[in-house]
Amino acid sequence: MIEVVMFVLLGAAMGTLGGLFGIGGGLVAIPALGVLFGLDQQLAQGTALLMVLPNVLLALWRYNQRNRVSLRNALMLIIPSFCFAWLTSLWAVRLDPQYMRISFVGFLIMLTLFNLAQMYWRKGQASTELRHANHLWLLGVGSGITGGVFGVGGGVIATPILTGIFGATQVVAQGLALALAAPTTGITLFMYALHDHVNWSMGIPLAIDGLASISWGVKLAHTMPERLLRTMFCGFLIICAVILLFKV
Repeated sequence: MIEVVMFVLLGAAMGTLGGLFGIGGGLVAIPALGVLFGLDQQLAQGTALLMVLPNVLLALWRYNQRNRVSLRNALMLIIPSFCFAWLTSLWAVRLDPQYMRISFVGFLIMLTLFNLAQMYWRKGQASTELRHANHLWLLGVGSGITGGVFGVGGGVIATPILTGIFGATQVVAQGLALALAAPTTGITLFMYALHDHVNWSMGIPLAIDGLASISWGVKLAHTMPERLLRTMFCGFLIICAVILLFKV
C-alpha cells in the first residue's frame, strides 16, 4: 500500500515538474528511483525513460498549442540528437552503475553552474527568433550524447543553451527542447530495454500518474515570470544532485 502511494506521488511530481521545466520529468524520477526504491543507475535511468516518453509527447503537444514550435529548428536539433543518442546509449548500458551515478551528479552540478552564470551574464534580448539558428545541429549533437549516456538531455541541456546562446525566451526554449527530447528518449529507451535496464511494472503506473499532472505544469510555466522559472530550475537541479549523493 505504501509503495502504491509513493508511485502516485512520484508520478504526479514527475508530470508537474516535467511540464513546468520542459524536461519530461526524468530528473525527478532518476534520483527518486535510486534513493527510494534502491535501483542501480542504469535501471533507474531506463525506468525513468519509460515514464518520461509519454510525458514528453504530451508536454510537447501542450507547448505547441500555446507557442508553435518551429519545424525547421526542431529538425535541426532532432536529427543529430537521435543519431548520437543511439550511439552513446550502446556504450552507456555497459558502464559501471556506480561510475554512472557519480558522473550524473557531476553533470547536474555543471548544468546548475551554467544556468546560474547565464542568468547574470547573458547578453541580448530574449526573443522567439533564434540567434545563430544555423548552428542548432551542434546543440543536437551534445543533447544526443547526454541523453544517450544519462537518460536525460533534451530539455536539461538544451533549455539553458537555447536561452543563453541562441537568445530564445524560456518558454520557446522549453518547447524546442521537448521536440528534441521526444525521438532521443524513444531510441534511448529502446536500447536500455534491450539490455534489461527497464522495470516495466514500476514504470508504467508512474507514467500514467505523470500524464495526469503534466498539463498543470505546462499551464503553470506560462503564468510565471521567466527569471523565477529559471531560478526554480537551478534549485531543482541542486536538489536532485544532493539526493543522488546519498547513494554514491
